[in-house]
Amino acid sequence: MNTSLAIVVLLAGFLLLVFLRFPIAYAVAISSIACMLVNGTNLALLCKLMVKGISSFSLMAVPFFITMGCLMGSGGISEKLIDLANSLVGWMTGGMAMVNIVASYFFGGISGSAAADTASLGSILIPMMADQGYDKDFSTAVTITSSCEGLLVPPSHNMVIYATTAGSLSVGALFLAGYIPGALLALSLMIGSYIISKKRKYPKGEKFHLGKFMKQLGKSVWALAAIIIVVIGVVGGIFTATESAAIAVIYSLIVSVYIYKGLNWKGVWKVLGDCVDTLSIVLILIATSAVFGYCLTMLHVPDMAAKAITSISNSPIIIALLLNLILLILGCIMDMAPIILIATPILLPIATSIGIHPIQFGIMVILNCGIGLLTPPVGSVLFIGSAVAKLPMEKVVKATLPFYLCMIVTLLLITFVPQISLFLPNLIMH
Repeated sequence: MNTSLAIVVLLAGFLLLVFLRFPIAYAVAISSIACMLVNGTNLALLCKLMVKGISSFSLMAVPFFITMGCLMGSGGISEKLIDLANSLVGWMTGGMAMVNIVASYFFGGISGSAAADTASLGSILIPMMADQGYDKDFSTAVTITSSCEGLLVPPSHNMVIYATTAGSLSVGALFLAGYIPGALLALSLMIGSYIISKKRKYPKGEKFHLGKFMKQLGKSVWALAAIIIVVIGVVGGIFTATESAAIAVIYSLIVSVYIYKGLNWKGVWKVLGDCVDTLSIVLILIATSAVFGYCLTMLHVPDMAAKAITSISNSPIIIALLLNLILLILGCIMDMAPIILIATPILLPIATSIGIHPIQFGIMVILNCGIGLLTPPVGSVLFIGSAVAKLPMEKVVKATLPFYLCMIVTLLLITFVPQISLFLPNLIMH
């Protein structure tokens, strides 16, 4: 058995396949199989590990949350959430940018997907902002960066994946942990938007009117109730995450078809077909990542990584910055789910060794991955935003630069101020 060669085959092989643009699930599977062959491991173990990887009760929540997001995203609620946000913050300088950011916070709590947020809200808000005199690249930058709020605001299927990968963390605690970081990200983006809007003299909206806000809140309450069902159900111990997600799917179906009437039954079948496409990718990835994780553990890669990072410095601050840097670099070349599945077993022990709570680290991972979704060459949300706005990617990246700074400041605050993530879980669940 040649451990060093097996590690090289596993990690270098994986990175090579990623750069050759293999689908991530194939890159993970091929590099894992090659590693097992070099290491002399019986390949009969492969199928057992893949089945075990997806045989988790907690992971059953993932397909339900994805389905809920698809139904709500296609069910005519986008316009209602935009109107609600407009009645709340549209009066500010750069009002439509503020509306975009706040609407993303509301919508993220329903879809849990940055890509769905960008596609759904962006297709409405980017043309609307352009008609009101906002630069199109600025409008796109606001849309794609604010969409990352949806990754932090529960319910998020990525939080479920992290909770399972990290070793059965409380999904309810993770859900609660996302609210304040999500609001902090929204606030930092609003400050950035305000400064740019003031400089470029972007318009204000109508003055705030309490009656109008209450009217829009009444129209949106059916959509927002889906979040209440999930979060209160899980946190209060009324349902498990899986049970609450299943109930939320039924509720979303009723709201989308019978209350908002944004979907007919033909549309429902189309949405379910899209869900199956998304879900198949996620579950294949989880299954193959279980094999990759086994190879990492068998070769003691997490221990080696911990020693390598701690040998650079003993300072918890430097180590925390290094962890963020590694996650940001991974975000530039990989999608979100594989980063969570592959990096968590390696980096979480290092994070806990310097006093970072696993729940706090989960929020750090998710925000780092969110920033990765906006960075070339693999930034899927960046591509979607460019496609929706019909703008070259380079122009969108340039307009996004000030907002990257806002997101990095938020990330650093979450990293070095634990109570931002831990205040609500500690308050409510202890």
